[in-house]
Amino acid sequence: MDTSTLQIKVIAGSTREGRFSDRAAHWIAGVIEKQPGVLVEVLDLRDYDMPFFDAPAPPSMKSVPYAHPAVAAWTQKIKEADAFVMVTPEYNHATSGVLKNAIDWVYEEWHNKPVAFVSYGSAGGARAVENLRLIAGELQMADIRNAVLIPGGTVFPRT
Repeated sequence: MDTSTLQIKVIAGSTREGRFSDRAAHWIAGVIEKQPGVLVEVLDLRDYDMPFFDAPAPPSMKSVPYAHPAVAAWTQKIKEADAFVMVTPEYNHATSGVLKNAIDWVYEEWHNKPVAFVSYGSAGGARAVENLRLIAGELQMADIRNAVLIPGGTVFPRT
């Protein structure tokens, strides 16, 4: 692949029935892919059946890659990205548990990469974004100041 191509991964941060994150993720990916020199891929957490994080050492202290196939595949996708857009619902003033779990399985692969946020739910998901900004800082990511906040999460028609 041409190294001048920017690889952006858009993460659909919910796996629940009737979710909105997949529609928002594909929408934002469509907007991004119109830019020249960009390769966009949607990472749907439904495609990565990761267990709850239960490793004996945190990702920041791991000495060998995790063996679980879904975790290994997820980590590889994070490693190959240059930047991210996380699409998150707001549940109880925070991001979804499944997105937090997916984030927690990875550490150095997140480092020094920008991350933007698209959120939805109560208050447009602003509190979930605030939660993710704290996590991004710990992962040494550069969070983008502006976010897309969608009230309620019902803007796009079901397909």
